Amino acid sequence: MEEMEEELKCPVCGSFFREPIILPCSHNICLACARNILVQTPDAESPQSSRASGSGVSDYDYLDLDKMSLYSEADSGYGSYGGFASAPTTPCQKSPNGVRVFPPAVPPPPSQHHLLQHPGSLPPIPRNSCITCPQCHRSLILDDRGLRGFPKNRVLEGVVDRYQQSKAAALKCQLCEKSPKEATVMCEQCDVFYCDPCRLRCHPPRGPLAKHRLVPPAQGRISRRTSPRKISTCTEHELENLSMYCVQCKMPVCYQCLEEGKHSTHEVKALGAMWKLHKGQLSQALNILSDRATEAKEFLVQLRNMVQHIQENGVEFEACLVAQCDALIDALNRRKGQLLSRVNKEHEHKLKVVRDQIAHCTVKLRQTTGLMEYCLEVIKENDPSGFLQISDALIRRVHMTESQWGKGTLTPRMTSDFDLTLDSGPLLQTIHQLDFVQMKVPAAPMLQLEECCTQNNSATLSWKQPPLSTIAVDGYILELDDGNGGQFREVYVGKETICTVDGLHFNSTYKSRVKAFNASGVSQYSKTLVMQTSEIAWFTFDPASAHPDIIFSNDNLTVTCNSYDDRVVMGNTGFSRGVHYWEMCVDRYDNHPDPAFGVARGDVLKDVMLGKDDKAWAMYVDNNRSWFMHNNSHTSRTDGGISKGATVGVLLDFTRGILLFLINDEQQGPIAFEGMEGLFYPAISLNRNVQVTLHTGLPIPDFYTPGEPEPPGSVC
Repeated sequence: MEEMEEELKCPVCGSFFREPIILPCSHNICLACARNILVQTPDAESPQSSRASGSGVSDYDYLDLDKMSLYSEADSGYGSYGGFASAPTTPCQKSPNGVRVFPPAVPPPPSQHHLLQHPGSLPPIPRNSCITCPQCHRSLILDDRGLRGFPKNRVLEGVVDRYQQSKAAALKCQLCEKSPKEATVMCEQCDVFYCDPCRLRCHPPRGPLAKHRLVPPAQGRISRRTSPRKISTCTEHELENLSMYCVQCKMPVCYQCLEEGKHSTHEVKALGAMWKLHKGQLSQALNILSDRATEAKEFLVQLRNMVQHIQENGVEFEACLVAQCDALIDALNRRKGQLLSRVNKEHEHKLKVVRDQIAHCTVKLRQTTGLMEYCLEVIKENDPSGFLQISDALIRRVHMTESQWGKGTLTPRMTSDFDLTLDSGPLLQTIHQLDFVQMKVPAAPMLQLEECCTQNNSATLSWKQPPLSTIAVDGYILELDDGNGGQFREVYVGKETICTVDGLHFNSTYKSRVKAFNASGVSQYSKTLVMQTSEIAWFTFDPASAHPDIIFSNDNLTVTCNSYDDRVVMGNTGFSRGVHYWEMCVDRYDNHPDPAFGVARGDVLKDVMLGKDDKAWAMYVDNNRSWFMHNNSHTSRTDGGISKGATVGVLLDFTRGILLFLINDEQQGPIAFEGMEGLFYPAISLNRNVQVTLHTGLPIPDFYTPGEPEPPGSVC
């Protein structure tokens, strides 16, 4: 509760709020203090004329005038306060809270300060009076209602009252004339605290008083706090109760405001519903801020522990340094003082940085906790309209305070380790050049799981150094196993912290790890990451490796040719392990050409029919029959051809080392080729009379049973 106290004090007088009013900028001020800082502006000058005449008003005040335009009659509901003006050039002073205020020319004596709590006893406020908020320095000219036009902050007043009661040491009797004794009971009907003698004398248990209920003082204090809330009245229509909430102006309004005032065309909602809604919003914001405060407390514990660790490490480092220096000759002793001085400077620097951060974080946490406690007390209030008058401002403050605990705020600015190593190896004649070596073996890198992924038979890995590591890194070494439980092997060496590895096996589980290195050596490995490649291959035709006469469409899934000669195009994914199946649909088939379907090495000839050289294994087919062809050798003529709409399937099984073909879901001929080993790419050759569309990611045909998996240890 003590941390909330600053929220309950007036920025002008520095005391607890007394009859607080709410300014249009959402800040609060005592009613008496508000009258104290009023300044009368000349009748002949408006804010605009003052600015034009250059009467000494600063650019800062005009900037404030621009900001205050946000509170116009059209969008805030505060238009009744009159036009806004820049702050007069009155000498400023500071309140007990350190906030700049603008007092009147002759401030009232302290003996009359209590009179300011009763506006009815004061003379009327002069016309064109101007008030400047002591916190944000925004200024405005009051209308004919003067300070009565500002809504009273009954919620804040209730919180102050409860806080002051909770700080009271003991409840005293209210009827003792001299030296009040400690109260022993409270009468709920009379609302008076009595000591035993006064109760017997003034409140005897007979007659009408016998029916009164007497309770312990503490219980009476609680009953006072939870008394029924007061009915709020409208500042525009003092005889009307506030019953609705204007959504556009964000303020409670009465029935007459809706019928006659500027709120008649605005959207309004029930006061109780908006009260509950804003309480819920404030509670949600407080939950987030509470989490931040908890993190801040834990962070402070971490920082305090760091102080101890720094001191321990500093002592240990000094002892090691002294031991090494004492083992050297007298020349080394002269150098020892210089080295100790450097260690002490590093020691003090680390302590200063951490202590500064502790002090900064402590202040911020105290402010956060005070705001939280204040908001929690506000939520306990049962006054909907009073709550809604301040809820928006409190919600904004809570969100703003929560954002101040953002990323990086709860991260130590300094490590507790001393990254210095004394090199005692130089010969005696080089002792005067002895210095610290600020290089250590790097810390183990950390794989960033959220950025690591696999796609088809490619894997992308990303890593970084630990957040608090300051040791220089020259590069990284990324290692993967063979996807079958074999040995790790290096796949990348360099300075980058992200790498994509292509050409992996489909439907395989790979383990990956990374380590860092510098001139001092190699770090430990990172944690091992296990990744699974795709079970089924998805790929397209590859424009980069195709013959120039090939024409692509449909996102590289459909191809044809602009030449009458056969031209070769391959897929963009190669296979070396597993069982794979894909199909090509014949979209156009004119003049009975004979396209060839199959697989090929990466360096296959692109300007002849597929299968003419020893880099391709294919089936070429016309409208009546087909042949298998490799290295220009034609075998296994089979009846049955293709036409428009036909589907040609290719099945490559590395577990058995075979390649076979299908036409319209039926196997075409015997097994086409055996002994298939190595890296193969899907391929096709065609001319301008044929157009085909590729279909991938297909399951193995039902009629086919794959062979046993190949033995461990095979590589791409």
